[in-house]
Amino acid sequence: MTEHIAPANTWAASLRSAGRRVTKQRLAVLAAVEQFPHSTADDVVTAVRAELADITVQSIYVVLSDLTVSGLLRRIETPNSPARYETRVNDNHHHAVCTGCGRIEDVDCAVGHAPCLTPAWSPGSRQMTIQIADVVYQGVCTDCRESSAENSPVLPELTEKH
Repeated sequence: MTEHIAPANTWAASLRSAGRRVTKQRLAVLAAVEQFPHSTADDVVTAVRAELADITVQSIYVVLSDLTVSGLLRRIETPNSPARYETRVNDNHHHAVCTGCGRIEDVDCAVGHAPCLTPAWSPGSRQMTIQIADVVYQGVCTDCRESSAENSPVLPELTEKH
């Protein structure tokens, strides 16, 4: 699948639609997160500083927070990992995380529409209208599985001829 990188003018229009001013800092953060999906804030700092060397870490955190609140970024919280960011928003997709290497892959919604899951409410609970179901699948990716098989020691009792 070919990644699509939005041009700056597309991000500028998105910022205006969200009621945000178009700044080089916001454009740089959006471009960095789009280019490197599932980035940590530290990843974004590194990428943005390649373009805007004088930007502070605090400024990048402020921009990440603002873009998340405005709906232009999605903050992902996966187990055993710092928060990550992506530009794929408003489609209620899920994530699969490799427990070996930490790689994250997008997983489309199981039923094709939000919230993807219907909760079974406990007796006496105060029900609500569910808008988003955030599922994190955890497993081992093919690369880690193959690497593990290649690095497994061969037990002597399996190789001796009796």
